[in-house]
This record gives sequence, structure tokens and C-alpha cells, in this order.
Amino acid sequence: MQEHTIYNILLMAWVVVGLVVFIALFFVSAPYGRHARKGWGYAFGDKTGWVLMEAASPIAFAACYAIGSNINITSGIFLVLWEAHYVHRAFIYPFSLRGAAKRLPLSVVMMGLTFNLMNGYLNGRYLFTFSGGYATSWLRDPRFIFGTALFIIGFIINRYADSVLRELRKPGESGYKVSNDGIYRLVSSPNYLGEITIWVGWAILTWSLPGLVFAFWTVANLLPRARANHKWYQQNFPDYPPERKALIPRLW
Repeated sequence: MQEHTIYNILLMAWVVVGLVVFIALFFVSAPYGRHARKGWGYAFGDKTGWVLMEAASPIAFAACYAIGSNINITSGIFLVLWEAHYVHRAFIYPFSLRGAAKRLPLSVVMMGLTFNLMNGYLNGRYLFTFSGGYATSWLRDPRFIFGTALFIIGFIINRYADSVLRELRKPGESGYKVSNDGIYRLVSSPNYLGEITIWVGWAILTWSLPGLVFAFWTVANLLPRARANHKWYQQNFPDYPPERKALIPRLW
């Protein structure tokens, strides 16, 4: 069986798995962060576990670029955008966290590693080989311009939200606090809103099926978790602002 055939089977199967995960996460929250709980087996230190699962994405995507047959300025920009997000996510973000060290279950690490490996491969292999290539004229296409603008906006929201959460804790502090700064006045999980905006932008700027599937997976992962986080804040902080939404300002 040729790789292209296997690729198409994996892509379609990935959509089905994403739908199952989307439904399941409304009933079971992934056991890390504020939803951490016992009973999920061996656990890593959170920083080690985070690097292990997130590094798969930038490595897989870069490997697809290295062996790709459609390499030009446009594909190079795709690489830069992807790596800008994931190098930070894998190798900078986990070491910027404050608070007591936590544990990340091996099961969560393995699911995260699979998720990142699949998305890195499916997107990278398509863009750099199976797509047939993107001409440099694609950089002037309205879809690329609008999608890149969304990607950058999402990137800024995501970085801003993470920095606000970090500053809520003084060095050595643990526990969770409520922020009333900036976009946190509107939604409980602006970091997730930023992440979703990034990958919706990616789907548009690449105008590709694997990009769309990745955007769907991002929503499937983060929408149920944003809902769970919102309920957690409401249950644990009696004065939590009632007008604040879970993920989408003024809507939901």
C-alpha cells in the first residue's frame, strides 16, 4: 500500500477519533492541571511530560519539511509559523510556569504525544509533499492574508493569556487565582480562545483538509475543557463574575 493511500486512511480515521474525543470530553475531563486526580497510573513531572508530548509536533513537522518535495518560500513560511508556536509550546512555556511541581499521568502524555505526532505528520506531509506545492503567488491570496492575520491574533491572545496566568502567582506560590485583566474579564479561558483562533487561521491560510481537521481537533479538545474550567471556577470561587463566559465573549 502506497504512503498516500495510508495517509488518506489516517486522515479520515483521525476525523472519526476527533469526534469521539469531542463527545467523551464533555463527560470526562483530562486529568491534569486543575482537573488532576488519582487513578490514571504512573505520572511524570509536569515539565518533563509536557516537553515529551509537545515536542513531537515541531519535530514531525520539521522532518516532513526536510524530506519534502515541494519546498519554496511559501512552504518556508508555513514552517516558520508552525514552529513559532510549537517551539514555544514545547520548550519555553513549561519552564515559565510558577508554582509547586505537579504530576502529569503517563496516559495523558501518550495521548498528547499521539495527538501532536499525528497533526505534525498529517499537516507537514500534505503541505510539503502531497499538496503538489503552493506557488509564491499564494502569499498574495486573500485566504493566506486573512488566515495569517487570524493566526497572529490567536498567537498574541494565547501568549498574553499565559503571561497573565503566570503573573498571578508569585515565585514559589501554588494554587489558582482569578484574573480580572484584559480579556479575562470576558472569558474564563482566553488561552484556549487564542489556540483555537491560531488553528482556524492555519486552516484558512493553508486552505487544506488536514488544516481543517487540525482546527476541528483543537475545538474538540478545548471547547469541552473550557466548559469544565468555567464550571470549576464557578464552584470554587463564590464571587466569580456571573457575566463572564467560558470561551466566546458574550456568547458562551
